[in-house]
Amino acid sequence: MMSMKRRVLFAPSLLGADPLAVGDAVDALGGSYDWLHLDVMDGHFVRNLSFGPSMAKALRKRYPSAFLDAHLMVSRLEVLLPQFVEAGVSQITVHAETEPQQLHAVLSTIRAAGLKAGVALSPATGVESLRFVLDLLDLVLVMSVTPGFGGQSLIKAVLEKTRDLVRLRAVEKLDFLIQMDGGLHAGNVAEVALAGCDVIVAGSAVFKGDPAARLEEMRLKVKEALSDAGFGS
Repeated sequence: MMSMKRRVLFAPSLLGADPLAVGDAVDALGGSYDWLHLDVMDGHFVRNLSFGPSMAKALRKRYPSAFLDAHLMVSRLEVLLPQFVEAGVSQITVHAETEPQQLHAVLSTIRAAGLKAGVALSPATGVESLRFVLDLLDLVLVMSVTPGFGGQSLIKAVLEKTRDLVRLRAVEKLDFLIQMDGGLHAGNVAEVALAGCDVIVAGSAVFKGDPAARLEEMRLKVKEALSDAGFGS
């Protein structure tokens, strides 16, 4: 029987890099990444503060061909959304919990700007919150930790949510990608990929050491697991 082929993408989270040397951290990856993941926190939706539009703009200038994946953990989307569009990111993911009544309009705005659009689900948020925006989704981000801080441990219960998304995607005949962010490292990325994750976000596990080597280790773990499960590389 012919095996199905699956490709898993890797998006290093710059939240895990030295904040005084983000560009150096990206350079240390040696081009081994698929996307660059930018966690944006406003101190309101989550308690922490991180990158703003100026960082996105600087990354676009320095890495003009990079796929910049912006994850907006913010409350005031009407203020920040246009700024990140203007900064030149490739994809914007917003939280289902931020403005649930406006989610369809927000995703439509992102797509109208020519960008990819995603929705993030915090650990306690169910897949049913996506029912009315499925046609606008390029990506669903499954948060496997509580949003707001790096370096947390994976909440394994979210693996079933990933499987639910795989089933929903098949039933609805859609092609959105499933991304996971939070507590991912070489010891658990294989399990995450086998659950159906298409894009793996890792910060601390990549940048606390040799970034290129650590990313390659994770990539090999996933490749081996998928091969053993009957998926081609």
